[in-house]
Amino acid sequence: MLIKFYLPGGAMKYIFEIFSSLFIVLIAFLFQSCEKKEVPVVTTAEVTDITGSGAACGGTVTEEGTSLVYTRGICWSTDRNPSTNNDITNNGAGLGTYTSNIIGLKGSLTYHVRAYATNSTGTGYGDEISFRTPPRDIIFNQSITYDSISDYDGNVYRTVQIGQQTWMAENLKATHYQDGSVIQNINDLGTWITLSSGAYCFYENDTINKDVFGVLYNWYAVADQRKICPAGWHVSSDDEWTILDDYLGGYHSAGMKMKEVSMSHWTSPNLGASNESGFTALPAGARRWYFQSDFSDLGTYGVFWTSTEYSSDNTKASYRYLFANSINISGSFYLKVTGFSVRCVKD
Repeated sequence: MLIKFYLPGGAMKYIFEIFSSLFIVLIAFLFQSCEKKEVPVVTTAEVTDITGSGAACGGTVTEEGTSLVYTRGICWSTDRNPSTNNDITNNGAGLGTYTSNIIGLKGSLTYHVRAYATNSTGTGYGDEISFRTPPRDIIFNQSITYDSISDYDGNVYRTVQIGQQTWMAENLKATHYQDGSVIQNINDLGTWITLSSGAYCFYENDTINKDVFGVLYNWYAVADQRKICPAGWHVSSDDEWTILDDYLGGYHSAGMKMKEVSMSHWTSPNLGASNESGFTALPAGARRWYFQSDFSDLGTYGVFWTSTEYSSDNTKASYRYLFANSINISGSFYLKVTGFSVRCVKD
């Protein structure tokens, strides 16, 4: 049996109004759901005032996007594409230009920075800018009184007496021989490895490394009769290094008495470093050492040419090295085309 229901006319009108309202709400919801939500638009400012521990940057929020910007700043990392998951600053909210200070950086590293701005939809980023920090200042032994010497280029070096010897307490930076002749600066590796004449380069061909880490030389520059050390000084021989080692207790422990006490330049752990001697050895790395593709070991090894040629192979010469993970000072012979640091000793 079919049962029929009848509603008064007023009730039908009420139900129709309810469904109409619900339909409008549904359409509005669907429209809002389909509306494109946008993150803020932001640009990254130039990086300025770069030091071994910090820099300045900033950005400009040009469009807030779907909703108001509630935080903005910059983010940075040693990896590409830094985000708000990395180190950040917080520079207020809204549209406009802001500046930021980047702190806590380490020397001799490449950093990547981007401006960011965040609204309820998400975070927008500006273009990525990369910059390299210079090395931090050398940390000398404060209990020692150093003297000084300058070279033809006007570079001034601290010097220190160790036993009966007087050594430079910094790596050589000379780009001219004693008589004013130019030492050739070779950036291209292909050219570098074919040379049989004196040459120098900066680590990674970047002059930012000169003031602290000095210059890398091939052995032909060391042996050149025009001399690369200042007048009254010379490149230390293998025997002179042995005298130094012996005075500091022997090769098995002398290294720790020679290394700069710092992890601003040396990588961790810089084992045993005391710089008791004042020698202040720095880890300037090398060029084309043990078949590395080009530059290597900045922060890990301090490698120094001696003036002593290897008697059994005229393509090689003697060198000494210190290592971040060792208290020793070690030595060997290697190819003259390699780029190492130089320390001079007084005549």
